[in-house]
Amino acid sequence: MDSLANKRLLLGITGGVAAYKAAELARLLVKSGIEVQVVMTQAACRFITPATLQALSGKPVFTDLWDDRIDNGMAHIDFTRDNDAALIAPASADFISKLVHGSADDLLSTLCLARACPLLVAPAMNRQMWENPATQRNIAQLKRDGVAVLGPASGAQACGETGIGRMLEAEALVQEVESFFQPKLLQGRRVLVTAGPTFEAIDAVRGITNLSSGKMGYAVARAALEAGAEVTLVSGPSCLAPPPAARLIRATSAQEMLNAVNDVVEGMDIFIGVAAVADYYVLNPSEQKIKKDAHILTLELAPNPDIVANVVNLPNPPFCVGFAAESENLYEFAELKRRRKNLPLLAANLVQHALGADEGELILFDDEGAHPLPRAAKIVLARQLIQHIAKLYRAHQPSAEA
Repeated sequence: MDSLANKRLLLGITGGVAAYKAAELARLLVKSGIEVQVVMTQAACRFITPATLQALSGKPVFTDLWDDRIDNGMAHIDFTRDNDAALIAPASADFISKLVHGSADDLLSTLCLARACPLLVAPAMNRQMWENPATQRNIAQLKRDGVAVLGPASGAQACGETGIGRMLEAEALVQEVESFFQPKLLQGRRVLVTAGPTFEAIDAVRGITNLSSGKMGYAVARAALEAGAEVTLVSGPSCLAPPPAARLIRATSAQEMLNAVNDVVEGMDIFIGVAAVADYYVLNPSEQKIKKDAHILTLELAPNPDIVANVVNLPNPPFCVGFAAESENLYEFAELKRRRKNLPLLAANLVQHALGADEGELILFDDEGAHPLPRAAKIVLARQLIQHIAKLYRAHQPSAEA
């Protein structure tokens, strides 16, 4: 994760059974290239030892406001001055209350009060504690104070109950930290993304579709959120979990996707058509399952609407970005498609290198030519695409032309 390389993070651990997850969290953060300084409350030390976190972070762990290893006696000042952010994981109900009310009775609460860096908290508690009105008031106040609240998740809890209150898993928290550090190139912009395949019914159980998994479109939605945008994701059939902060609209057929796009496109600043929309639909699908027999089955197909072209041709269209998946002559066919649809930007790839995979390659086509993006994880490609979109979007604004 290049975006985390050379970053410095203070990892605060408070008392709760979820403290065991902090060990894996520290390991993954260090693996990603981030420098981790761990600070623990005395209650946290009841659940996991400082020795474990020291071994995983590679740095001394601090638990005491009066620790004499700090020459000037001001660990609560020095730690946040030297870090890019502070993450409290787990953040107990008690510690969240301390943050809201400005309590400072130990090292971790004191350095949070004196911090000079952004603060992120990952709540972890029993579901009744989470749902208690006092906790909900405290969480709302933290958000108003500019603190990023990560989670919690829902599921089985140590108390034997099931519900919301679980701390996010370590991998999810690393993703959240990585997202937090992304440049906010689209802050305040509204972005509409289509993703996944469409499904055109043949009968009650069969249909025409394609191999798109939705991974690229979902990655683009996540990257746009990371860049500060308000994102609406119109998704065809996909088993992927959408980015939690995105507004999700599900569609099945191309016509349903077009209707969903038309319903929300007004007021959007940017439209990114990543979905692999079926080119044809069946004119007369059967309401019942077609029984197999020895005869040749003939289907009559008609062309589907072109969603990207429809958006481009609106009276006041957003900045439009298209996608093209080709099996040959990529440069020629992609540029022809871009010019035919009058798109300022088109991202293209070869289907044999991309569909369903976790990694891929993209070539971005705009008025300046072709810009190849080398093979990488799709979230990395999506971030590079968003950076390119942000640059072109700014250049296309009337104020930029004046």
